[in-house]
Amino acid sequence: MSRSPAADQTLRILTFLARQRGPVAAARIAGALELPRSTVYQLLSEMQRQGYVVHLPEERRWGIGVAAFELSSGYARHEPLSRLGRPLLAGLVDELGESAHLAVLHGRDVLYIVEERAPRRPHLVSDVGVRLPAQLAATGRAMLAQLPKYQVRALFPDREAFVDRTGLGPRSYSELRRLLDETRRSGFASEDGEITRGLASIGVAVTDHVGWPAASIAVTFETARGDIDSVGSEGLVTRLARVASELSRRISGHPRRLAGRVELG
Repeated sequence: MSRSPAADQTLRILTFLARQRGPVAAARIAGALELPRSTVYQLLSEMQRQGYVVHLPEERRWGIGVAAFELSSGYARHEPLSRLGRPLLAGLVDELGESAHLAVLHGRDVLYIVEERAPRRPHLVSDVGVRLPAQLAATGRAMLAQLPKYQVRALFPDREAFVDRTGLGPRSYSELRRLLDETRRSGFASEDGEITRGLASIGVAVTDHVGWPAASIAVTFETARGDIDSVGSEGLVTRLARVASELSRRISGHPRRLAGRVELG
C-alpha cells in the first residue's frame, strides 16, 4: 500500500489520461482506476489549478494540460532523444547537403536539441538550446498539428500569444488552425521566411507510442538557391518522413505515415 495515497492517485490519473486518445469524463477515470468520484474530482481540480489537466465544460471531460506536456518535453530534452536522433540527422545532412535540426515542444516555443550543419550553408538561428515561436517554425507546426485542438487553443488563447519575427506568419488562432489543418492533411509542415528572411524549412513530427508528438525533424535551405530542386520538394519530405519514422521506432513509437502532396510556402 502506498505511503502517499494522494500522490499515488494523482500519478495514476495522469498516467491514465496520457494513454487516452482524447479527453475523458471524470466518471470514466474513477471507474477505470477504482477511485471514489469525490477523490477524483478533488485531484482533478488541483491538477487543473496547476495546469496539468484542462477541463472541457461543454463536453464534461478532462484532458492533459500544458504543464504535463512540458514534463514530457523535459524528458525529450534529455540525452536519450538527442543521442538517438543525432546520427539520423547526420545521415540526412550527408544525403541532402542541407542543414537539419531536431526540436521538442516547450509551451508555445520549440527548443532545439540537435543541430547538424551542412558545409557551406548559412548560419542558422536554430542552434542547440535556442527557443523559437512554435507557430512560426516548421518544427513547431509539425508538432502542434498532432495535438488536439483544445490543447493548441490553450497554448494560443489570444493574439498576445502570437510572436512576430519577420512580419509573416499567423496572427490569430483561426489563422493558425487553418495552417495546422493543412499540415495535418499533408503530413508535413513548412515555413518560408517566417523565422529568417531568405530561409525556408520543412518539418515532420516524431510521434511516441500513443501518437503524441515527442519531437520533430526539419531541414532548412535558402529559398533563393535552386539546389533544392535537384532533391525535389516531394523527395525531401519523403526523406524527412523516413528519418522521423525511424526515430519514432527507436523511441518505441509508431512510424508515421506520409499523406497528401507537397506544397511549399
